[in-house]
Amino acid sequence: MSSPSNQPTNQTNANKQGGNATAQSNTAGILIPPSPRRPSPSFRHQGAAGLDFGRRQLGGIAMAGEDVEVVDSGEKRLNELGYKQELRREMTLFKTLAISFSTMTLFTGITPLYGSSLQYAGPASLVWGWVVVSFFTWFVGIAMAEICSSFPTTGSLYFWAAHLAGPVWGPLASWCCAWLEAIGLIAGIGTQAYAGSQVLQSIILLCTGTNTGGGYLAPRWLFLVMYIGLTFIWAVLNTFALEVIAFLDVISMWWQVIGGTVIVVMLPLVAKTTQPASYVFTHFETAPEVTGISSSAYAAILSLLVSQYSLYGYDAAAHLTEETKGADKNGPIAILSSIGIITVFGWAYILALTFSIQDFSYLYNPNNETAGTFVPAQILYDAFHGRYHNSAGAIVLLLVIWGSFFFGGLSITTSAARVVYALSRDRGIPFSSVWRRIHPKHKVPSNAVWLCAAVCVLLGLPILRLNVVFTAITSIATIGWVGGYAVPIFARMVMREEDFRPGPFYLRRASRPVCLVAFLWICYTCSVFLLPTVYPIKTDTFNYAPVALGVCLGLIMLWWVLDARKWFKGPVRNIDEHNNGKV
Repeated sequence: MSSPSNQPTNQTNANKQGGNATAQSNTAGILIPPSPRRPSPSFRHQGAAGLDFGRRQLGGIAMAGEDVEVVDSGEKRLNELGYKQELRREMTLFKTLAISFSTMTLFTGITPLYGSSLQYAGPASLVWGWVVVSFFTWFVGIAMAEICSSFPTTGSLYFWAAHLAGPVWGPLASWCCAWLEAIGLIAGIGTQAYAGSQVLQSIILLCTGTNTGGGYLAPRWLFLVMYIGLTFIWAVLNTFALEVIAFLDVISMWWQVIGGTVIVVMLPLVAKTTQPASYVFTHFETAPEVTGISSSAYAAILSLLVSQYSLYGYDAAAHLTEETKGADKNGPIAILSSIGIITVFGWAYILALTFSIQDFSYLYNPNNETAGTFVPAQILYDAFHGRYHNSAGAIVLLLVIWGSFFFGGLSITTSAARVVYALSRDRGIPFSSVWRRIHPKHKVPSNAVWLCAAVCVLLGLPILRLNVVFTAITSIATIGWVGGYAVPIFARMVMREEDFRPGPFYLRRASRPVCLVAFLWICYTCSVFLLPTVYPIKTDTFNYAPVALGVCLGLIMLWWVLDARKWFKGPVRNIDEHNNGKV
C-alpha cells in the first residue's frame, strides 16, 4: 500500500479522476477518509471541494465539460471509503423504503406476541406501551440515519463501528457488531418462519372445521416442515436477480398498507360488540395464576416486549446502500420513513385488535376454536363468526397476515445475506472465500443466502421437542439485532466531533444527546429480553436465550482473544490505491 505522500496533492487533480479521493489507512487497518470541509447546513449536497468557478455540481459530481463520467454520490462516497462498486446500484428510494418497511413489517412483530403481552398486564399497558417504545425508537433511528448518511456501505453497522471507534478499538468494535448483527438477522429469519407457520397452522385449523368442530391442528413434525419450507422458499427467491426481490418488496409494502388498512377499519366494524374506550386505554389487569408473575411492575415491563420486538429492522435500508441510488441521502430517508409508517399503522392495528375482543378469558381457552394457540386468530374468528356465522372472513384476513410474514422473511433473508457477505468480504467468517462469492449472473451473494438459511433451519429443529423455541429465537433476534445498533451509536457518541465526516443528514450539536438516549434504550431493551417470562421456571418455561447467546458470544470472543485479534482489522478496502482510487 502506498504511503500518504503518494496520494494526489491537488484537489483539482482528484476531481479529474472522477472525484474519488483515496482513503488512507492507519496501522490498525481501519480506513480514515480525507478530512473535508465542515458543512454549513444540516442537509446539503456533498460534492468535491475546491471546484473552479463556473463548474456546476450535480449529485456530488463536478461537471466541467462534455466528457464527464457521472458517478452516483453514494458510489463516490463508497470509493472514498476504500471500496469498489461490485453490486448493482439500481434501487430507488421507494424500493429501498419498501424493503426496509417489509423487514419491520406491520403484522409480523405485533401478531405473534400480542396474546402474551395482553395477558401480562391487560390492554392499557399494551396500548400505551407501544407509544412509549415508539418514542424511544425515534432516537435510535435518528442516530442511525446520521451515521448511515456518512457511511453508505453494505456492511452498515459493522462498517460504521470500525470507522467510528478509531484505529485502536475499531477492529474489536467491528468484530462484536458484525457478529451481533449476523446472529440477530439469522435468528430474525427464524422468527418469521416460526410465526408464519403458526398463522398457517391456524388457517388450516379454521379451514378444516375449527378445533371444536373436528378441524386439523398441525402436529409438531408438520409445523417443522412448514418452518423449513418457508426458509427454503426465501433462500430460492434470494438467489434470483435483485430486481425480483425489490419487486416483491414493493408488493409487500402495498400488501401491508392496504391489508393493514382493511383490517384496522373492518375488524371493529364487523365485531358485534366492541370494548369501551375506558377498557382499552385504562384497564390494567395481571394474570398471576397463569404467568406466575405477581409484581405489577414486572408484568408491565413484559407487556412492552411486543412493541420492542416489533420496532426494529429499519436498518435494512442501510444494508442495501451499495445497491441504492444516492444512498447517502436516500438511506436515512428510508430509515426514518419506515419508523414513521410502522409507528402509526402498528398502533392502529393494536387498537383494532383490542377494541374487537369479545371475551378476554375465552381467548386463551385451549378448548376454543383455535385451540388457544393464537390469540389474534381467535379475535378474528369471534368477530366474523359472531356476525356472519362462518369463519371465511377470518381466514381471508389471516392470509393477509400470513403474506406479511412471508414478505418479511424474504426481506430479512436479503439483509442477513448482505451482512454475511460484507463480513466475509473482510475475512471475518471461517471459509470467507466461499461466502463472499457473488453469483456471476444474478450479482447477488447466493452462497451467503444459503448459509443463513441453513443456520436458520438448525435453530428450528428443537421445535420437535420444546415449547419455548419461539421465545428463545425472538430474544436472540432482538438482542443480536438491536444490540448491534448499540456499538456504532456508542462509538459515535464518544468520538471527537472533528473526527466525524458528516453526510447530507447531520445532527450537529444534537448528536450526542440523541445517541445517549438511544444507547441507554438499547441497553434496557436487551436486558428485558433476557428475563424469565413465566414463573415458576421449569424446563418447558425457561428462557434459553441467555444460555444460547452466552455460549455463542463466548466462543466468538474466545476466537477473538486467541486468534482473530491478530489478523482481523475490520473492513478491508478493495480499491487499488496505487491506481489512485481507480478500480
